[in-house]
Amino acid sequence: MPELPDVEAYLGALAPRIVGHVLQRVRVASISLLRTVDPPLGAVDGRVVQRLRRVGKRIAIGFEGDVWLVIHLMIAGRLHWRAAGAKLAGRNALAAFDFDDGTLILTEAGTKRRASLHVVRGDDALEALDPGGIDVLAADLAAFRTALRAENRTLKRALTDPRIVSGIGNAYSDEILHAAQLSPIALTHKLTDEEWVRLHDATRATLREWTAKLQAEADAGFPEHVTAFRPDMAVHGRFGQPCPRCGAPVQRIRFADNETNYCARCQTGGTVLADRSLSRLLKGDWPRTLDELEALKRR
Repeated sequence: MPELPDVEAYLGALAPRIVGHVLQRVRVASISLLRTVDPPLGAVDGRVVQRLRRVGKRIAIGFEGDVWLVIHLMIAGRLHWRAAGAKLAGRNALAAFDFDDGTLILTEAGTKRRASLHVVRGDDALEALDPGGIDVLAADLAAFRTALRAENRTLKRALTDPRIVSGIGNAYSDEILHAAQLSPIALTHKLTDEEWVRLHDATRATLREWTAKLQAEADAGFPEHVTAFRPDMAVHGRFGQPCPRCGAPVQRIRFADNETNYCARCQTGGTVLADRSLSRLLKGDWPRTLDELEALKRR
């Protein structure tokens, strides 16, 4: 799922292409994409784009008359910039936004249609789409700590809950926790003062670093290949590969469609966290340390 750095890169790439330009029409191939009826989709036709905003992980396009188009890409949604009037072709193409200088195409890979499009009027209606999480780049340590301690959650769950923190998902939470050298299953009510400082600093530094990287890429061309798996990430998507800090193999916890990647040596004191699927299979033989894991592999 595109997260804060990815959405900011999209916004940076869209600004010079659509702000000040007229949206001539919207073509929708999948009616399930549109989640609102009032104002109607046609309310944006012929209007000039005046501003862009990020609302959590959503992209909000503001038009004259205080009307907004709000796009949520969810997991597999992506944006593409094409020549004006580009065809809306292929089963993955959900919508086309025809501007006077080009066409923005929204696609979604796979068969599950989770991406959404809202049309709303006014700032209040726009804010109603915001889950309410804090902006960690603006929040000081006290506000950050208060938000994450509202409930006793694991750090992974707290960082990825949009009602607590805005714009962070599976990928960047892994990178943040690795940078902070904290376990993904550490509880928010158990952290020390020093650990809170590390987590706050790592969250801000990681998001700023990746936002700068992705915006630099977007400056060279529209971001056509947004992905949660990048070769220069420290742990996310790098199961079995060496940790860039200590060289130990990156571990993972898998649950449903998600997985958490971490370094046992750097983040959990050498403890290998139970993977739900494998731990059920191995039961008492589940390795508790890196040494036990390596011994199991040699059997």
